[in-house]
Formats: sequence, structure tokens, C-alpha cells
Amino acid sequence: MEQRLSIAVAQPRCVAHDVAANAEAHAAAVRAADARVVVFPELSLTGYELDAVPVAPADERLAPILAACAETGTLALVGAPVPGPYIGILAVDGDGVRVAYRKVYLHGSEAVYFVPGEPAVIEVDGWRLGLAICRDTGIPQHAATTAALGIDGYVAGIVHADHEAELHGERARRVAADHGVWVATAAFAGPTGGGFDRTSGRSGIWSSDGELIAEASVAPDDFARAVFSKNLR
Repeated sequence: MEQRLSIAVAQPRCVAHDVAANAEAHAAAVRAADARVVVFPELSLTGYELDAVPVAPADERLAPILAACAETGTLALVGAPVPGPYIGILAVDGDGVRVAYRKVYLHGSEAVYFVPGEPAVIEVDGWRLGLAICRDTGIPQHAATTAALGIDGYVAGIVHADHEAELHGERARRVAADHGVWVATAAFAGPTGGGFDRTSGRSGIWSSDGELIAEASVAPDDFARAVFSKNLR
């Protein structure tokens, strides 16, 4: 018997620091993607603005994403600064919002503003998804520690410059080869803070064999969608 999970990686247009406008863009992406899980880039709710005010799970500006997830039955994994402060992933569904993950491996500039978290897994419909944010994906120990928690997939939100797009595939193929899991990476598209005047886009989804299954373009508002599958014993 085969178990399946539809997943999308989205790269919505982002306005620096404007959580309300960005939440509307996230809601539109959730509706367009038509997937059980939609993954968003690092700090997608604020842009890669390291001085952005943390977004609490109870923030009323998240209401459009909540409504979209309730309508579609989607779990959205949204990038945001969260109380701590951490660079985090908010898990949003029809039941509410919670902090699902806090970035472990911070860059030097990020460490001025944020503290590191710990590896984490989220379970969706019998699938265990290991969570990651950007630099985490470049540290093999992060995937190894996360995989030791028992995972079927490894999903990440990232911000890369336009000339770094090939890193997505290199890291995804390494994780798939080392741990035999599906990989989904949501990358920023369009300009954002931190010197990222041009970002990579090209969000992608890779099979547990390391094959690229779906890829978005370099344009903001695009997304890619695929279906994870595994055999049940």
C-alpha cells in the first residue's frame, strides 16, 4: 500500500516589514497551490529583515492565512521572526497557529538579533517532516540529527542570492542520498533585505532518490507542487 502527501513550495511576493500585506499574499499562495502542505521561504512574512519585530502565533494579522488553510485543509509552514527571538517557522492550519521550528545554525549577522533553536519534526497525515531554515540545509549534521528523530521528508525555507540557485539541488540531493527522504525547499523570489537585491527563486521538490520532481521559476508569486509517496509495510 502506498501513502501519499501533496506538497507545494511557494515564493510569494514580499513587502519589507509588512506582515498584513504579506499574509494576504501567503493566503493567495495557499489557495493557488491546492496542496496538503505549503512551505514558504525563510522570513517570508517580513522579508529577510533581521530587525523585524517578532510575530507571535496569536497575531491578528495572520487571520488571512488561517482562513485560507481552513478553507483548503492546508498546513502552511510560514517563515517569520518569532518570540525568543528566533528565526522560525509558524505552522498554520484551520485550528490555529504555533511555532513549529526555530533555526539552529545562524549566520554571524543573524546571531546579533536571534538565538539558535533545536532540530524539530512535524507530523502530517502519518508523514514525519523534518524542518530546516536556510543555513541549516548546508550543515550535514543538521540533517543527520533531524533524521535521527525519524523522518520521511526534509522541508526548508531559504533565502539565496540569484547566483546561488544551484545550492538548492546540491543540498537536496545530499540529504536524499544520506537519509533516503523526500526534500522540499521554498526559496525567496524577488528583492528582500540583507543585501539580497536579487534572489534565486527556483523553489524545488526532490524525491527520496534525489530526482528533481518539480521546480518553480525565478519569478515572485510562482510555486511548484508534487506528491510525496512511500510504501507502507
